[in-house]
Amino acid sequence: MVIPDRLIADLDRLLGDRLTSSESIRSAHGRDESFHRPRAPDLVAFANSNDEVQEIVRRCAEHTVPIIPFGTGTSLEGHVVALHGGVSLDVSGMRQILEINVEDLDCRVQAGVTHKQLNTELRQSGLFFPVDPGADASLGGMAATRASGTNAVRYGTMKENLLGLTVVLPDGDLVRTGGRARKSASGLDLTRLLCGSEGTLGVITEVQLKLFGVPEAVSVGVCSFSSLKSAVDAVITTIQMGIPVARIELLDEVQMRAINDYSNLDYPEQPSLFFEFHGSETSVAEQSARVGEIVDMRGATDFVWSTKQEEQNRLWQARHDAYYAAKALKPGAEGWPTDVCVPISRLAECIEKTREDIERAGMMTPIVGHVGDGNFHLLLLVHPDNQQEMDVATGINDRLVRRAIDMGGTCTGEHGIGYGKLKYLEMEHGSAVELMRKIKRAIDPHNIMNPGKLIP
Repeated sequence: MVIPDRLIADLDRLLGDRLTSSESIRSAHGRDESFHRPRAPDLVAFANSNDEVQEIVRRCAEHTVPIIPFGTGTSLEGHVVALHGGVSLDVSGMRQILEINVEDLDCRVQAGVTHKQLNTELRQSGLFFPVDPGADASLGGMAATRASGTNAVRYGTMKENLLGLTVVLPDGDLVRTGGRARKSASGLDLTRLLCGSEGTLGVITEVQLKLFGVPEAVSVGVCSFSSLKSAVDAVITTIQMGIPVARIELLDEVQMRAINDYSNLDYPEQPSLFFEFHGSETSVAEQSARVGEIVDMRGATDFVWSTKQEEQNRLWQARHDAYYAAKALKPGAEGWPTDVCVPISRLAECIEKTREDIERAGMMTPIVGHVGDGNFHLLLLVHPDNQQEMDVATGINDRLVRRAIDMGGTCTGEHGIGYGKLKYLEMEHGSAVELMRKIKRAIDPHNIMNPGKLIP
């Protein structure tokens, strides 16, 4: 779109060299980590404070110019793509940790603070923040997309770990939701409304978070199975028995081959489960032993667990590298990551039917999952310019989503909607989507906040 000269002049006076129309910077702000076709914004504005975010939003609102909030660009459903042009509002410079309340186990940070930055700062306090999406995402972006990750089975997602938010609304007003109390029955729950709104209702500038004590002991375990079904059945039994596992990750044989090649490891190239246990030394040993019995009953081989930090680091680094390891299976291809979540009792069936579908289609597609809460992912490896490949991948993704919804699940457990899964929202939510539209219109009547995302 054509950006009015007056808006450019106003933003230039406010930001100076932190406003740019550089082609390379605009290009980097018009794409995320997925295959979705990029679309660059017209301008990129780097804000360093709440006041600056407010002024940028007010100026854009005067001219009804779209605003696309930007953190680190690690989203996976096209959330930061500038579908209608406009201004990418980058808050990555807002990286102050504003307060850490050790006795109350909470903290307040600016939106640009990343997951790793916060945990590095917390290291000396004996606390940590558990939501780990894999990428070193910004905490503002994690709140905006209702992020999850490997620890969610025990500690919950961003939704469960948010106490409050500071948000600049589409008219430039700043509001603070929630507080430091662990529960409240006061007013509408605006924090939960804005969590997962994907930048369509406002720009998150500060986040108030719950923290947890670093466990006395941590152990990790890995085991392999002859089939995906056996691995998933072991997970279901573990959860149904109430064993408080911190993480349970499933990697199929394709993904195991990928991480062996990429990370120079030598795990069996079979469906595998990665576990992590938190607690006292006694409880961790007990959890590991009980899970060992369960996986043995399901035919697992070589269940090995360790309390050594270097073993833990190696295991989880391999898991976090899974995306890049999978892409390396097909050099030159882009990754089309997709995810669904189903009731845990339907998980084995959903994964089995999905694997059968992938094999019929003949497409190289690793399966990984945070299976402790019924969530799993596919990484469809595609060349976006190859229409035949894209058609096959589209079919796999479409059938996966419909299968999950038919089982009482959701079209996305943690990636979000963006514009990549926009067409599935009404299939899942029906008439409730119209209520979402009414909320969007009430808060953002001119549709300037990340237009084209989340709400059809």
